[in-house]
Amino acid sequence: MSLVIDVFTIFPELFPGPLSTSVTGRGLDQNLWQLNTHNIREAATDKHRTVDDASFGGGPGMVMRPDVLDAALTKVYGTAKPKKLIYLSPRGKTLTQAYAQELSQTESLGILCGRFEGVDQRVLDVWDFEEVSIGDYVLTGGEMAAYVLIDAVVRLIPGVIGEEESLSEESFAQGLLEYPQYTRPREWNSCKIPEVLLSGNHQLIQTWRHEQAKEITRLRRPDLWKLFTERFNVD
Repeated sequence: MSLVIDVFTIFPELFPGPLSTSVTGRGLDQNLWQLNTHNIREAATDKHRTVDDASFGGGPGMVMRPDVLDAALTKVYGTAKPKKLIYLSPRGKTLTQAYAQELSQTESLGILCGRFEGVDQRVLDVWDFEEVSIGDYVLTGGEMAAYVLIDAVVRLIPGVIGEEESLSEESFAQGLLEYPQYTRPREWNSCKIPEVLLSGNHQLIQTWRHEQAKEITRLRRPDLWKLFTERFNVD
């Protein structure tokens, strides 16, 4: 059964966007995953299709209304909530490779793309949304973040990426950043590739790559290195 993703947004024309290209697009064409986009404004009842209102307590900006969002969600799901509902928010838990892997194994996923100053908390509580962040910065809306989350998830679905082995060797798969990559020509701009990669000794190459991955992680991501050393009892 393919993963069904429902995206709730006031800009449905943004989808599938870049998700229709490359391996994610091929996976979509092959029905390895499905994408449904829902226009939140269609759930509004006034003639202007209003989805937001002023914030109680004052402050700048507008807040997306819970009644309109609830109507949009109910129209799609009725009383049967999907396996996962995600609201993309800077205050959410950080999207990780492990979490993307978890989401790739579910059957249905709903994604709410916020706008303005955010979403009324009550609809998040009633529908049991998980808040997820793609990083410590603020975007104009959740649509761009949805691209990131969906791409991270969909590429892990079996069949979407042709070489499954590549998934096990890329960054974060083993808790480390990826080792350096090289290709032809052997010498370029007076720079040569490491001799070990020309040795034909696969065990030696794997050892070199693993050591490179550890060193890069140690230098560039001390937070990941700490987790790796604790997990594998490495000094």
